[in-house]
Amino acid sequence: MKRPKVGISVILRDRDYILLGRRIGGHANGMWGCPGGHLEGGESFESCAIRETEEETGILLPSAFFLTVENTIFHIEQKHYVCIFMVANLPAGQYASVMEPNKCEAWLWFKWGYFPQPLMPGLYQMIDRNLTMPTER
Repeated sequence: MKRPKVGISVILRDRDYILLGRRIGGHANGMWGCPGGHLEGGESFESCAIRETEEETGILLPSAFFLTVENTIFHIEQKHYVCIFMVANLPAGQYASVMEPNKCEAWLWFKWGYFPQPLMPGLYQMIDRNLTMPTER
């Protein structure tokens, strides 16, 4: 297994719900996960969260803040990620669209704790640690 990559996942919330997408095609095929992607060189966690959310969902975030970090291993794919979880609120009047149909088949809202299966490993790790819905900041 190669050295870990740094991934950013954005818990985008609307009241008691978070946005999850079902991945298709390559990495993590069939799993549900948050908007996100790879941290680029010289990029802040917040900038990456804002960029990846817009690229994947069309939603332009004014800000995002750090929640937690997970050491995530995809055993079947032999991939290792350090996953930085950021949190952001859905801006008024914005809606999620599938911007990368070759990577995600749908974006849907799920009440915290009532998630579809299977989830990306980092989300399971947060659930295992009893991490609750992030509060307002």
